[in-house]
Amino acid sequence: MKPIGGYFSLELLQGESYHPHAIALNTGRNCLEYILRCRGYRMVYIPYYTCEVVLEPFHKLGVSYVYYHINKQLEIAEDISLSEDEALLYTNYFGLKQAYVEKMAKYYGKQFIVDNTQAFYAKPIAGVDTFYTCRKFFGVPDGAYLYTDANADFEIEQDVSYDRVSFLMKRLDLGAEAGYADFHEQSKRLVGQPIKRMSNLTEQMMKGIDYRSVAQKRRENYKYLHQHLAETNQLSLELDEEAIPMVYPYLTKDEKLKQKLIDERIYVPTYWPNVLEWSEEMDLERLLVRNTCFLPMDQRYGIGEMERMINVIQG
Repeated sequence: MKPIGGYFSLELLQGESYHPHAIALNTGRNCLEYILRCRGYRMVYIPYYTCEVVLEPFHKLGVSYVYYHINKQLEIAEDISLSEDEALLYTNYFGLKQAYVEKMAKYYGKQFIVDNTQAFYAKPIAGVDTFYTCRKFFGVPDGAYLYTDANADFEIEQDVSYDRVSFLMKRLDLGAEAGYADFHEQSKRLVGQPIKRMSNLTEQMMKGIDYRSVAQKRRENYKYLHQHLAETNQLSLELDEEAIPMVYPYLTKDEKLKQKLIDERIYVPTYWPNVLEWSEEMDLERLLVRNTCFLPMDQRYGIGEMERMINVIQG
């Protein structure tokens, strides 16, 4: 029985979920663990160019994995044939590879696993295990969505998130730098978490987002950056008609550009430093880690911020 009266909770808009038919869990890596536990794969092919947290469920469950390379189109650079007890995991890089995902899904079928953690708006494909995360696109503490027809034979309790929101509040009240340490601390706290259902707090926060406005802003900003930077960008990643990107990946020969941007308080992340430990010196993946500036072009910003970044890059 719900209480009536008393003090107010945080006021949040009561909208709709963008993924109402998905299984709402606590983290993307736990969506992957759910898939591995239910499917019983012996071995999975995974890209060299991926975040180290992807390995967490493999180590936890004792599932084997083999790395594969990608090319400059961010597509699989090897011929991979699967046995019945194997699968292939592919990342929909930066929300820009949906057409390729659909092509590979037709080829590999149910043995294809789509990591859409960088492609929140990408449509799931029927019969293909697909997972998303919320934190890379929106100001929430955790949360993920999973599309699968695999039924879990294990209990899943609900997560709580009230103690993970300090970095969000600090950024809002005090600025980006003030919440940076909290952000990293909260990210560490997600390591080793069991599979749980999405918390009530995150679920309500996700229902309060204007998804159409976010998508429009991201596309406008990406197009503006691409219009001005495409000629010098060593990656050629055109924006498909329905793609909603996470960042603008700008691959440059200037190894000092990333630090130059950071010095100007333009905080560009590195995806993913762990790749330097996994790959060889001449591998493309190492170049992507070292020289790609992932320019923020999300819903918080407009053309003015895009021009500021362009001026730093071209200055």
